[in-house]
Amino acid sequence: STLTMQDAEALLDPLFAPSVKAVAPQINTSGTIVFGRENTGAQLIGVTPDYATVRNVSVDKGQFINPAHIRNNLDVAVLSASVAETLFGTRDPLNELIRINGRQFIVVGVLADTGATFFGFGDQVFIPISTAHHRMSRQHTTHGEAIVDAIDVQAATQESIDDAQLEIASILRLRHQVTDENDFEVDTLQDLIETVNQVTTVLVLFLGTVAGISLLVGGIGVMNIMLVSVTERTREIGIRKAMGAKRRDILLQFITEAVFLTTTGGIIGLLLSFAMSPLTNLIVGNVGNRGGNPVEGLVFHPDVAILALSVSAIVGLLSGIYPALRAARMHPIDALHYE
Repeated sequence: STLTMQDAEALLDPLFAPSVKAVAPQINTSGTIVFGRENTGAQLIGVTPDYATVRNVSVDKGQFINPAHIRNNLDVAVLSASVAETLFGTRDPLNELIRINGRQFIVVGVLADTGATFFGFGDQVFIPISTAHHRMSRQHTTHGEAIVDAIDVQAATQESIDDAQLEIASILRLRHQVTDENDFEVDTLQDLIETVNQVTTVLVLFLGTVAGISLLVGGIGVMNIMLVSVTERTREIGIRKAMGAKRRDILLQFITEAVFLTTTGGIIGLLLSFAMSPLTNLIVGNVGNRGGNPVEGLVFHPDVAILALSVSAIVGLLSGIYPALRAARMHPIDALHYE
């Protein structure tokens, strides 16, 4: 990152940035938080008191990071609700000693539970930005300015967001002495949402294409199996027709068998996915915690299960039509003489 604490202070200048209301620089890292025999991975964020204003932080117990914590480089921590629950359960965490990456910190606050959303607070621990810099980061520019990973900015009003974006870019370009491309990015919350939506759309299209190809291949496989079944049961078809079975009876029989085959496969797949989801959640959760990026687990939705079974049945129906028509059109005499 090329951003510094001095950049954040410059953005508060009412003369050059009148559209900026509050600024919250931050230092991001990850680590292991330990209390007694309990431990968890979490994202560590060094923040200033203004972070609570910019990010609309709601404190459930205790207090958030305050100016005294920053000024004195205190080893204090504010826990997200999920971290507090993991480490302390129903016990009150306030004023307890925890270890963050081997160093002792005092818990001074716990955030309200807002859920593990994309822009919310999952497994996170907040410490004074001065403490984060001196204890964990220690990164400086060549001019001795403390480097930060990001600067969150709150515009004065909803209507002044675009103006604030331009003012921020102008100040940073001037401070960084940029003459060509920016060595920083200025993104609004709307920009981030649009980026997430674009990534989600691409991912959905990709997965949809893969699923479509899989269904096509699976349907061809089912059709081949049914064609083999029709060939092997030619005499059976001839006997049924000789005993009075009509074309629609033979047609319905083989279509039903194809639908039953694919639906059974769909049920087995759903049962396997349901059985494996706890293990998947455990693995994904452990990886996310080690990286400091909490990940929501897999959730079983009945609507999705019904849709999956419906698609399986439709694939069976479409795959079984040709073999069923072939069986229904057989002449009983030819079928009975088939060897």
